[in-house]
Amino acid sequence: MDESGFCPIYEAINLLQEKWVLHIVRALLGGEMGFNQLARAVGGVNPATLSQRLERLVALGVVEKEVLQVMPPRTRYRLTRAGRELETVIEAIEAWGKKYLKPAPDPRT
Repeated sequence: MDESGFCPIYEAINLLQEKWVLHIVRALLGGEMGFNQLARAVGGVNPATLSQRLERLVALGVVEKEVLQVMPPRTRYRLTRAGRELETVIEAIEAWGKKYLKPAPDPRT
């Protein structure tokens, strides 16, 4: 924490724990995507929530938005350098999950 009370760990955890944020970043690690393509890649997120999360990630400089057409609206999203650097965080989560988490048993068996 610095003199102003800003704690980068606290702020990073707050951002990354928001539902869908890491899913969005993970999907965009594969390359730029349009809104609907990103929604399909993330799976299960409603459009309003996806739009809200993308706005926040753009405002924070994690994602870049390019407007291709206004009518009908077409946009492309891509990770900025800051967003791409989250790949190591996602890889660490994946490695931990593979090491310590197991699939839940099938209740039908």
